[in-house]
Amino acid sequence: MADLPNAKSLCSDSGRRPGLLYTDDVVGIVPERHINNGQPSLHACLLSQAAPRAGEHIVHVGAGAGYYSAIMAKLVAASGKVTAIEFEPELAARAKANLAPYRNVSVVQGDGSSVAFDSADVIYVNAGATRPAGIWLDRLNNGGRLILPLTTDLGFTSSNWSNMHLRGAVFLVTRSGEEFHAQWISPVAIFPCEGMRDEESEKALAAAFESGEHKRVTRLYRNDEVPAERCWVRASGWCLAYA
Repeated sequence: MADLPNAKSLCSDSGRRPGLLYTDDVVGIVPERHINNGQPSLHACLLSQAAPRAGEHIVHVGAGAGYYSAIMAKLVAASGKVTAIEFEPELAARAKANLAPYRNVSVVQGDGSSVAFDSADVIYVNAGATRPAGIWLDRLNNGGRLILPLTTDLGFTSSNWSNMHLRGAVFLVTRSGEEFHAQWISPVAIFPCEGMRDEESEKALAAAFESGEHKRVTRLYRNDEVPAERCWVRASGWCLAYA
């Protein structure tokens, strides 16, 4: 599953034929920069794994023009709320206009790895990071779920999609007290996350993907003290481990 930069763009036709939005195709929102709305089947999978419930708070990092934020608003119902964060000012403005009818949604323009937000039941990251942001883990409620795409530097730029599984993966991270359980959900190719890409973690990820052991991951640790043989990936201050 992928947010592919060379995938078919429906941006010109979708305004005239809204029914196209219900097909499993990506919709270009800034086509000249290869930014699209994401593959619907991927987001259906990830949202089902996040399992949002009525009354919960979802933080949507990388909200784009707001399409999936609107779906999230329906899932948490009027008793819940959605904080939609978008880095690109143009897209944030579009999202604010598009989501104006949704009284339980607020739109914030800024860096989703550092902008402040209230504690959340679901944090849904819609861009490729090289590591989890501290605020995503800090603000996740007990029992909360983090949808975390991790990608290498080739996770969006390469035209060879046959080995996508070696360049990007989405993990479901669930908080239990001070512990963070993790499991692999899907391969992914997705636009890079502004503010959450560092060289050390990217190199560690690239090596880890070559091992092919990402499906064995069960824990995320906020330190790098776990022995190497227990880790799928380990970099300064964090690791994903098998136990």
